[in-house]
Parts: sequence; C-alpha cells; structure tokens
Amino acid sequence: MNAKAFSLALFSVLIWGSSFAAIRVGLQGGYDAGQNVLVRFLIASALFLIFALWPGTKFRLPQKGDAIRILILGWIGISIYHIFVTFGMETISAGTAGMLVGSGPIFTALIAAFVLKERLTGLGWIGLGIGFIGILFIAFGSAGASLTLTNGALLVLIAAFASAIFFVFQKPLLTRYSAIELTAYFTWAGTLPFLIFSPGLFTAMQGATSEAHLATLYVGLFPAAIAYVTWATALSLANASSVSSLIYLEPAVAILVAWMWLHELPTPLSLIGGVIAIGGVMIVNLMGRKRRVLSGKTADSSL
Repeated sequence: MNAKAFSLALFSVLIWGSSFAAIRVGLQGGYDAGQNVLVRFLIASALFLIFALWPGTKFRLPQKGDAIRILILGWIGISIYHIFVTFGMETISAGTAGMLVGSGPIFTALIAAFVLKERLTGLGWIGLGIGFIGILFIAFGSAGASLTLTNGALLVLIAAFASAIFFVFQKPLLTRYSAIELTAYFTWAGTLPFLIFSPGLFTAMQGATSEAHLATLYVGLFPAAIAYVTWATALSLANASSVSSLIYLEPAVAILVAWMWLHELPTPLSLIGGVIAIGGVMIVNLMGRKRRVLSGKTADSSL
C-alpha cells in the first residue's frame, strides 16, 4: 500500500473510530436511534448535493448497468450498517461497538476467500479462527458478568459483516467513477430508507441538547461523508485487503475517545476479546495470504 493510500485510509479509520462516542452522545442527548441516523445522513446527503451542483463540478451519472449495483451496495453499506450500529449502541458501549466493527477485516478475508477465491495459507485460516474467538469474547462480554449475547452486540456484528461486503464489492466501481461520485451515490441511496424515521424528528430536535446537536452534526459531516470519500480514494489506490487491514486500529480509537469523552470503558472480557480479534486480523493480513498470479495481477489486486 502506497503512502497516499495509507494516509487516506488512516484518516478515515481515526474519524470513524471517534464516531461511536459521538453517536452515543446523540442517543443520550435526546435523539432516538432512528432519528439520529436520519439527521446524520440528511447532513451528509446535503453536503454531497452541494458539491454535485457546485458550478464547474463535473459529476457523472451512473451507467445503466451500475445503477442497481450502486443502489444495493448503498443499502448494504449505508442503510443496514448504520441502522444496525446505531440501534445496537442503545444497549452496548461505544468502545464495545468499535471493537465489534473492528472485526470487519475478518469478514472481508472470509468473503475474499469464498466469493473472490482469494487463497489463504494454513496460518491465515488459523488467524481467522483466532479472530472469531475474539469476536465471541467481545460479544458475550458486552453484557458484563452475565456472559450473554445481547441484541445490541448481535446488531453491531451484522453491521460489521455488511461493511465488509460493501468495502469488497465497491472496488470494481472505483475504476469507473471518482471516489466522491461513488460515495455520493451510495449516500443518497442509503439515506432513502432512513426517511421512515422522520415522524417526530422536529420535536426530537427541539428537545435535544446542544451537545447532542453538535455530535450529530460532526458525525454527519465527517464520519458519514468526508471519511467515506477518503476511504474510497484509498481503495482506488490499493487493494481492498491491505486497506481494510487498517480497520484493526478503529477499536483502539473508539475506546480512547469513549473514555476521554464519556468516561466509558468496555468490560474486561470484551477488552480481552478485542486484543484476540486484532491479533487474528494481523495474522491474516500479514502472514495469511498466498500470492498468486492471475492475468498478470496478484490475487490481492483482484479485490
């Protein structure tokens, strides 16, 4: 991965890591989960619309054959991911949610192995197994001493899987559209289902705290818009597996920001699971892949 792709992907991960605490502040400050996600993506959609309509901006329309794919990926990567994360965070801590989302590269590697036929070494499969053990520790530790799988943890796990699908399958589209064009289309497509949460929105906004408004505005501008553009740009410059490997930093950022902002920490069992999961991700991405030539390209570059 070149320096530019690394810097852009790292910026995205840092911004996304901070979003979990900001979402939590919005939920605690007067927004319910549905209203919170709707406001965030109305802001992001408006930002992309302003850019698309800005004088001198060249914004290409999707090709006929790509429209359905963009719509479906927008629903998976934006609608499903953000609904499940936000509703999940009603019952689990910001740091725990960050660790579960940080398991995304494990799902990415699994999708690449079974769908894209990317070959893993024996050590790679061991790394996947270790990663999933870590995920179980995080999920079952989210309820504290009761060792039960909470609905919130399950929702965020589903969101992590959705994000892996989104990141892997948007890669071919980046050869035909710029990162900002593609991110705008994904955002607009993904925002449409959020409109079901519009009843009672203005009442909630009037009753929400100033901190909740600012936190929601921040998530709408940066994690929901700008960070997706920088991530898509990084994907266009390097292979999906290498870029996605940086997501293992996201849990650490989420935990640190939640501790500093909310004085909130995951349970000890979840923290242990996070360390195990990150170890598994690192094994897969650093030592677990077989490089093979396919039409003059490595297996990684086919992602």
